[in-house]
Amino acid sequence: MTADQPSLDHRDGPRDECGVFGIYGPEHDVSRLTYFALYALQHRGQESAGIAAADAGGYIITQRALGLVSQVFKEHDLRALGGDLAIGHVRYSTTGSNEWENSQPVQRSAGAGGGNRREIALAHNGNLINAVELHAELRERGVTFSSTSDSEIIAALLATHPAEDVEDAIAAVLPRLQGAFSTVVMTKDRVYAFRDPAGVRPLVLGQIGSRYCVASETSAFDIIGATRLRDVLPGELVSLGPDGIRTRQIVEGAREAFCVFEYIYFARPDSRMRGTVLQAVRGRMGEILAREAPAPTGDLVIPVPDSGVPGARGYARASGLPQDDGLIKNRYVARTFIQPGQELRKHGLRMKFNPLPEIVGGRRLVVVDDSIVRGNTTRQIVHMLRDAGAREVHMRITAPPIKHPCHYGIDMSTREEMIAHGRTEQEVAAELGADSLAYLSLPGVYEAVGGRRERHCDACFSGEYPLAGTKESSDKFAFERSLPLVRA
Repeated sequence: MTADQPSLDHRDGPRDECGVFGIYGPEHDVSRLTYFALYALQHRGQESAGIAAADAGGYIITQRALGLVSQVFKEHDLRALGGDLAIGHVRYSTTGSNEWENSQPVQRSAGAGGGNRREIALAHNGNLINAVELHAELRERGVTFSSTSDSEIIAALLATHPAEDVEDAIAAVLPRLQGAFSTVVMTKDRVYAFRDPAGVRPLVLGQIGSRYCVASETSAFDIIGATRLRDVLPGELVSLGPDGIRTRQIVEGAREAFCVFEYIYFARPDSRMRGTVLQAVRGRMGEILAREAPAPTGDLVIPVPDSGVPGARGYARASGLPQDDGLIKNRYVARTFIQPGQELRKHGLRMKFNPLPEIVGGRRLVVVDDSIVRGNTTRQIVHMLRDAGAREVHMRITAPPIKHPCHYGIDMSTREEMIAHGRTEQEVAAELGADSLAYLSLPGVYEAVGGRRERHCDACFSGEYPLAGTKESSDKFAFERSLPLVRA
């Protein structure tokens, strides 16, 4: 795809990262449950999907491919992935490009340079900030790689570790990993789950019948009839097997840094994080924004669907303004690389959004969305609303301005591409063509979340990176460009 032929992927917000799931359940159809759990986590990654299962003979079978969950797996695939335990993954690339080799789960055995022979499958949500150093160390030991994903580095460290037991290998490797990692690992007879010591990315423990599972979000439990037990703790290792649950705290006392953007944008609104349903949190963000930054004039509140819907409802409740749907979203549009041609190019965004002149015409609109990164989509939405007859367009964003990239598992563009970088709110409003613009304050975010800032990461807003060794100048292809890989 050339630079002058972009795909019709109109999402201007941060890219979802990845979703993981794992289950030990001899009494259950584990591959089918994994499929539906991944279906519920599809919003966290749309580039590739995969499932690994251990069959009755003790062999790990992995199927993964580029595409959505429903495209990758058919009925005969799930029947071939039989067994007592399984893990699954949906991916958006945050380290490494979108290629089949970078899809997950990653399956590794000790191979060249290995010590103790073992086979594992691994799925990972997050981003290692010391991937280059670890990769170089493994290469010096003769370990080869088939991908440019930092997830394969974790898998290689575990597969080649001399410890007799995988649990001991994880306990030795986990403190060496720097960055964000919510990870599930499968051997032929157990599922392991662990989080980084700061707990940047979510990971929850659930129960289905008398057995147990783990997932990135509770929405994965809802679809398969599992119940949430608790979060996997930062720095904790959870092991699922025939004896139930074993837990082991590997790293203690680290500064927690849970990603506050999970509350704002990434997780599904019906998921619960730390016991709170996110639909309610996002509604409170809209209410607080209405209190902090009421529009100077306004007749009607409309959301940018679907991300702005909870915040718009909250804003309307607090402001006393009516709310309606002024933009209709085509929910059947996914990423497409078919170019519309010159005749349709200027109308490209209408594949996703269509304004209703009967609703917005002659109105002073308060338009609510959850975030702005580059501003391209927001600018086009403002233009479309004016073309549809809107008298005024006042943008209200239920998050602070994004000014810094994320290095912990979210693809957010570079600082220079971010519309808020180096600009005031008034200057951003002018860039967007809006009559006014206001963001939710960072204290307002934490008021809505009901959590303490010192236990979260808000580096994309503040530029204050909580993990040592973070380099703001790095990007998701830095590891890929750092050295030529020797393919296994």
